[in-house]
Amino acid sequence: MTLFRTTAPAVEPVTVAEAKAQLRIGHDGEDDFINGLIRAAREEVEARAGVAMIAQDWRLALDRWPRFGRVALLRHPVVEILSVTVYGAEGEASLVDPSTYEADLVSRPARLYFTTRPEPACIMNGIEIDFAAGFGADAKSVPERLKRAILVLVAHWYEFRAGFSAGDQPVSIPPEFERLISSFRRGRL
Repeated sequence: MTLFRTTAPAVEPVTVAEAKAQLRIGHDGEDDFINGLIRAAREEVEARAGVAMIAQDWRLALDRWPRFGRVALLRHPVVEILSVTVYGAEGEASLVDPSTYEADLVSRPARLYFTTRPEPACIMNGIEIDFAAGFGADAKSVPERLKRAILVLVAHWYEFRAGFSAGDQPVSIPPEFERLISSFRRGRL
């Protein structure tokens, strides 16, 4: 099972101006660096909390169907199933008819239940499920706790700017960050 983003979010949930206000910076000399920190912090929040903050598309690739026909989509919130594709031995793609599966987009994780499961002929990654996820198209829809978590990371990482670049993050994670995202993490049994 492989999950990867196919379309990145168009905007960040926190602006450079908001981050500069948090950092109490009044000049524009480090805007590119701060923008990189925002992007890295958003990616960290999304990875640790299992969420998609701003609208983005994802693909789940499977080798075979799960035993009971239920597939969990491990990004939240899922807003739409875009397509389900099964690949043949020669790499030919066949779209699965949406009437053969039912989507539960309310649960976390969102789930698909397949009544009919056409078998892929490819041994690896023969099934692809494309879906759209995110709280909305812009920052207004993103929960404040998640935006605050980004700002906490940006501020924390900014303090370490002399020794580490935005690409080297995360250097460390402050406890406040963990508290802010704790309610968004999916529970495990």
